[in-house]
Amino acid sequence: METDTITAISTPTGEGAIAIVRLSGPEAISVASEVFKGKELKKVDSHTIHYGKIIEPETGEVAEEVMVSVMHAPKTFTREDVVEINCHGGMVAVNRVLEILLSKGARLAEPGEFTKRAFLNGRIDLSQAEAVMDLIRAKTDKAMSVALKQMDGRLSGLIQKYRQTLLETVAHVEVNIDYPEYDDVEEMSHEMMREKTKEVHAEIEELLQVAKQGKILREGLATAIIGRPNVGKSSLMNTLVQENKAIVTEVPGTTRDVIEEYVNVRGVPLRLVDTAGIRETEDIVEKIGVERSRQVLKESDLILFVLNNNEELTEEDKKLFEAVKGLEYIVIINKTDLERKLDLDEVNRLTEGNPLVTTSLLKEEGVDELETAIAKTFFSGEIDTGDLTYVSNVRHIQLLKQAKAALEEAMEGIELGMPMDIVQIDVTRTWEFLGEIIGDTASDSLIDQLFSQFCLGK
Repeated sequence: METDTITAISTPTGEGAIAIVRLSGPEAISVASEVFKGKELKKVDSHTIHYGKIIEPETGEVAEEVMVSVMHAPKTFTREDVVEINCHGGMVAVNRVLEILLSKGARLAEPGEFTKRAFLNGRIDLSQAEAVMDLIRAKTDKAMSVALKQMDGRLSGLIQKYRQTLLETVAHVEVNIDYPEYDDVEEMSHEMMREKTKEVHAEIEELLQVAKQGKILREGLATAIIGRPNVGKSSLMNTLVQENKAIVTEVPGTTRDVIEEYVNVRGVPLRLVDTAGIRETEDIVEKIGVERSRQVLKESDLILFVLNNNEELTEEDKKLFEAVKGLEYIVIINKTDLERKLDLDEVNRLTEGNPLVTTSLLKEEGVDELETAIAKTFFSGEIDTGDLTYVSNVRHIQLLKQAKAALEEAMEGIELGMPMDIVQIDVTRTWEFLGEIIGDTASDSLIDQLFSQFCLGK
């Protein structure tokens, strides 16, 4: 497939020791050769790196001192010729190199275009391409492990296996319909169709059972910290984050905004939100913070509800118990280093079986127990990233649900004794939904939309 040559800065913006400008396309080596003073890049071996200088096209002056990697197709990320120019990491230097390459005919790459070319050229499928961005955005080692396995094709292999089973099933039906006169063609009975659809249905269900955990590993667990003012919410956030991201004072109502931070708890990424205390207030600024806190509460996957061991349960506390009713929450009784005035029996009644942990954040006591409670709530305490294949992408989860629903319609049709040519319509729909996951049946507009979400240069 003939394409133009694209270029972009592949490293993050900002100052650093080294920055990389990448070229990909049929003229990548030619474009680089025109501005590189050193070895003749067109004659060097593939997958070698060479010292030299980038030259200003108009003046012939040295623009930058670089190391240039040359990689010949098809053994590259995009399956095209690729050149990577390693230059100094200053903003001026790297942008100047990019401008020089653009002046020589290369086109600025669109977001995700390098990975899109890898997909279009058949090096990776769509689920593997999406895993590239998951790997870049991974917040924990567990999330990175899941993304790496998806990049290696673990999910793709399963999807291909399910599709092959369905394809063979549909092919048998087609043969029986088109060539009924052949006695030696195995008749596709309702029982055989039932067996195949049940087999794939069970496999899809197994993937969906761990989809919630996979989504958490990929996107993080939206976790709100709530409680009356001055019970230790900001101290809890600081303890988990291990640095002072929130203001901690003895004045109630100090936290007047929503503060977010990602933390790693036993391999689970928490998108931790420290909210303003939810209470009645006349202060305009604080009132805005309180309203935002109520909204955060509704959107949270997990709530850490902090109580003060040194104070009796108040009406505000009871209102908060009402607010979290039916939601996933853990009660944290803080300040256990002080005299107990809280009625634990009453608290236990109000928690309705949700986990309860006691802490003294001042003395850093009870934090391990809290982290264990969080992990157990969503992963039964352990996260298996070894043999288990996690589905973490929302698009994949939705398509698996659609595939499962289509299979269930096929299974219902089998039980009702419907003709096989009618049942196979739902089986074919399942095959198509699964194909969208890996890109075999995805539309061009969907592919463009997905790659537009990638960072520039990837």
